[in-house]
Amino acid sequence: MEWTTIITLVGSFFVFLAIGVPISFAIGISSFLTILLVIPFDSAIAVISQKMASGLDSFSLLAIPFFILAGNIMNRGGIAIRLIAFAKVLGGRLPGSLAHVNVLANMMFGSISGSAVAAAAAVGGTMAPLQKKEGYDPAFSAAVNITSSPTGLLIPPSNTFIVYSLISGGTSIGALFLAGYVPGILMGLGIMIVAYYFAKKHQYPVSSKPTFKEVAYCTLDALPSLGLVVVIIGGIVGGIFTATEASAIAVIYTLILAVVVYKEISLKELPSIILEAMTTTSIVLLLIGASMGMSWAMANADIPYTISDALLGISDNPIVILLIINVILLIVGTFMDMTPALLIFTPIFLPIVTELGIDPVHFGILMVFNLSIGICTPPVGSTLFIGCSVAGVKIDKVIKPLLPFYMVLIVTLFIVTFVPQLSLWLPQTLLGH
Repeated sequence: MEWTTIITLVGSFFVFLAIGVPISFAIGISSFLTILLVIPFDSAIAVISQKMASGLDSFSLLAIPFFILAGNIMNRGGIAIRLIAFAKVLGGRLPGSLAHVNVLANMMFGSISGSAVAAAAAVGGTMAPLQKKEGYDPAFSAAVNITSSPTGLLIPPSNTFIVYSLISGGTSIGALFLAGYVPGILMGLGIMIVAYYFAKKHQYPVSSKPTFKEVAYCTLDALPSLGLVVVIIGGIVGGIFTATEASAIAVIYTLILAVVVYKEISLKELPSIILEAMTTTSIVLLLIGASMGMSWAMANADIPYTISDALLGISDNPIVILLIINVILLIVGTFMDMTPALLIFTPIFLPIVTELGIDPVHFGILMVFNLSIGICTPPVGSTLFIGCSVAGVKIDKVIKPLLPFYMVLIVTLFIVTFVPQLSLWLPQTLLGH
């Protein structure tokens, strides 16, 4: 019966995806079909509805709409231009300086907006014409932008960690936020190393040295934007407010910044910004609700335990198990977006790794890092399509320049995987986690 339910759940899910059913509906319908194997139709309807509703009954989930709204305000608030100018101050003297500026700006903008797609569009759209004018290969520029835009998903605040916290049974959001800093920075540095090598090889230009006045102006202009991270993380670490309360503070902060300080958004634009945030939130919450139904269906059919027994039957060595999970997630990430992948595979893999003594915070970082690579890869990588679009290059032209970046991302992933203190030392130091 266990394998019958696994085949029904997984088989129907992938059939629905193959025929173009939206992923949230594919999750919900395949879960319903699986539940039908063990209980009558009317009861199955009641169970799946109840599980979807109860899955959304969580105070922590309030953080998602607030952080999405804050990100939308930042996206429209002239933040990208100011962070790019500040990034030029930081990385402008390196060979291929505009490529390094692109990486640094994506790291900062992605962490503030919480969206890899927004970072790829806003930063890449600004940097692509500048790089083309300076003689950069457009495919190389696109590759840098595509692979660096997901760094902000690891550098907090990040909605992905909130989703993981919920599905993992309440892993500390504050600990996850802090744990993401070092891996996120390492991810960006890895991309910069590859960019440096190709910049030297192709003799891409170095930007002129900025004057002290330019450095001071760009720094002061960007500080209010960067202050959001200080306020959010400082408040959480200091115990002033929870992560959920921090999301509401983020909205107030960004609203004041965009409307009063930078004056890039008028009050007339706010309704459309709020509506856009509501639309995005509804998509995310529908995914979460449907995935809660799938989680119950999997647990009821003992699917996590079946998979756990199968994996542990191969080996009980944590290194081998993490290696297998990494390979599976790297493959999954190529055809599934991050949020549904987190929602589906966390309940499957988390019991296995916790049984082996692996910290749930560390494993959350691994999952997000893994799936961040996936959104840069074909066939469904969201930042891949956005990055190619804003750079004006075809996907087939950018695949070859992307390969060295993929290699360094995978190497960095395995370093973070097998050196857990890279993720855990900050939460252990500041939160005693």
